[in-house]
Amino acid sequence: MNIISSEPGGSHSWNPFPRNKHLNPSPVGREQPDTCASKVVMALQRTHSLLLLLLLTLLGLGLVQPSYGQDRMYQRFLRQHVDPQETGGDDSYCHVMMQRRKMTSPKCKPFNSFIHEDIWNIRSICSTTNIQCKNNQMNCHEGVMKVTDCRQTGNSKAPNCRYRARARTRRVVIACEGYPPVPVHFDA
Repeated sequence: MNIISSEPGGSHSWNPFPRNKHLNPSPVGREQPDTCASKVVMALQRTHSLLLLLLLTLLGLGLVQPSYGQDRMYQRFLRQHVDPQETGGDDSYCHVMMQRRKMTSPKCKPFNSFIHEDIWNIRSICSTTNIQCKNNQMNCHEGVMKVTDCRQTGNSKAPNCRYRARARTRRVVIACEGYPPVPVHFDA
């Protein structure tokens, strides 16, 4: 409906919103676009939150090892074999480290090697060519690292295990698993 109103001065103009209160939109009608807009905004915020959660989940899956077992084996490998702070050790180094890393109770671990390299250097071995492990599996890899080999002396008993140390740079063989592959076992 077009309403033409007459203004004082005699001119006529078209007014899509006449002053008749019955033809004006109700206050509820005026709030509807705001209510609708707020619902759209809330829906977009929810969608945005869900997309962000999905993205973070996907990123997390890419950074976390696929299996709890592999992660546990990786953590054990780190505890038993990685000491990047040192450059090599003597007998007292082996005594302290074997005890600190919990390899002297309930019995003495007869032999252990500590790698004195950054974990990223150690992990890079996992990207080298596969070789056969002692257990005949094909998930071992080799590289050259600085290590301290700790060998139990014949007359020591738990928990007072005693060790002889030999610090050197040598070839190491490490078993790797997972994607991306991580070291899980010191093979040689």
